[in-house]
Amino acid sequence: MMKRSSLRGGVGESLTKMEGDIECELRPGGMLVQKRGEQSTSLAPIYRVRVAYGAIRYEISINSQSTFGELKKLICSQTRLQPEEQRLIFRGKERGNNEYLDMTGVKDLSKIVLLEDPTSMEKRYIEMKKNAKIQSAHRAISNVSVELDTFAEQVSVIDKSISNGKKVAELQITTLIEMLMKLAIKLDNMSVGGDAAAQKSLQAKRIQNCVETLDMLKIANARIKPPVVTTKWETFDPPCSTQWELFE
Repeated sequence: MMKRSSLRGGVGESLTKMEGDIECELRPGGMLVQKRGEQSTSLAPIYRVRVAYGAIRYEISINSQSTFGELKKLICSQTRLQPEEQRLIFRGKERGNNEYLDMTGVKDLSKIVLLEDPTSMEKRYIEMKKNAKIQSAHRAISNVSVELDTFAEQVSVIDKSISNGKKVAELQITTLIEMLMKLAIKLDNMSVGGDAAAQKSLQAKRIQNCVETLDMLKIANARIKPPVVTTKWETFDPPCSTQWELFE
């Protein structure tokens, strides 16, 4: 009896010592084992893991004692899919970031399915839609800018003519003003934000400057007197006598 008691005490002390002095970890099935250290990890074999992402296949080399979270970081470098956007499925079950590859049964050339998180997909879609809207706004403003360049060139031609004292048809000035005002309305109806809003404001100021310039040119043009056109007419005098021939 005394022998058994001492034996049990020794086992208990041994277990207590193991738990107290050595860090342990619980493996699947309830097995308590020594927690891995840096040295044991460095000696672990390297696995080539096959990751299936839709129709695309990746082969990633990773330490067999790495976690799925560490695998996600390596996947990110190839797919540009951030770790928080990834879902890794192995043997029909999604694996957590803290689960070890070898402890879940991953072997060399094992297949792991990569899925994109639905929430991440929704965010990505919203972001793409937002970017498409911004790009569309930039294109629309760019088209207005090109059209405005043509009008600005016409304003410059009119300004040059009037500065040289050459009168311009008033209809030409008023028509150009009307076209600029229509362009201003088109620009004002655009719903934009960010950098596009600054571009929109810039083009609106350009239109305003062109209209103000034309208003001033219209006044200056009215002061120019049209040139007097004179025509010298030549007088043709008929001959004094006409010789008639007689035909018998």
